[in-house]
Amino acid sequence: MKYNQIKDLYKTIFKSYDKPSLEEHIKKIIELDEFLPYSSTFFCVTNTQDLKFEFISKNFRTCLGLDPIEMKTNGMRYFWSRIHPDDIESWLKALNKLMEFTLGEISEENRKKANYTWNFRFKNAAGSYVNIVQNTTPLAFDSDGKPIIGLAHYTVLDPKIKMEITASAKLLNAQNEYETIYFDNFSQKLLSDGISNRERDVIRLLLLDYSSKLISEKLSISPHTVDTHRRNILKKLNVSSTGELIGMLKMNQHFI
Repeated sequence: MKYNQIKDLYKTIFKSYDKPSLEEHIKKIIELDEFLPYSSTFFCVTNTQDLKFEFISKNFRTCLGLDPIEMKTNGMRYFWSRIHPDDIESWLKALNKLMEFTLGEISEENRKKANYTWNFRFKNAAGSYVNIVQNTTPLAFDSDGKPIIGLAHYTVLDPKIKMEITASAKLLNAQNEYETIYFDNFSQKLLSDGISNRERDVIRLLLLDYSSKLISEKLSISPHTVDTHRRNILKKLNVSSTGELIGMLKMNQHFI
């Protein structure tokens, strides 16, 4: 897919009419980056309206070997040019579906509590395509309630890991716990596609070593319901125990 085609589709997804100022917010994020350790994760402040990056953390070079100045100067055009060509169509479809879901299913009041995750393959400085999982929290919205500036965290994973392109949306509940409200797979269907959104939340909290009682409190459901979800998850994934489930999912967390 050519750059102009990507740009047209991308700008259609994020088409907006306002330009909110986040100068102070971004300034504090930049200050925080000075104190964060080097790791396999970097973050950016993305501006989907102007197709640029307001800030790129120092770990960008550490994770990918690329020049952050070049990415900031050339903006999203440079970023798109390094996404695997076979992933672009699915990635754009995932973004579009997430935006449609946000505008159609999440109230404007709740959009500031939302969190989005998707993945793709990205070419590093060595010319290898690594897996990237992007997790974005909106920071600002236009007059129609469309998220246009976000804080994006990118986790870089080994290229040998086989990852389908998926996208999900989560929303904070009254207990300040994220609940999955949307999930879709934009590649070949996974065995795990039969897992419901509620079961994904139970799995995610099991990975944090939460008990059924604590999970029930976090998700406002009964411990009995949690145990029913646990039995159904084991059956759907064809595993015999919660320990086996956790071991398997620690290697394949991208669909949670």
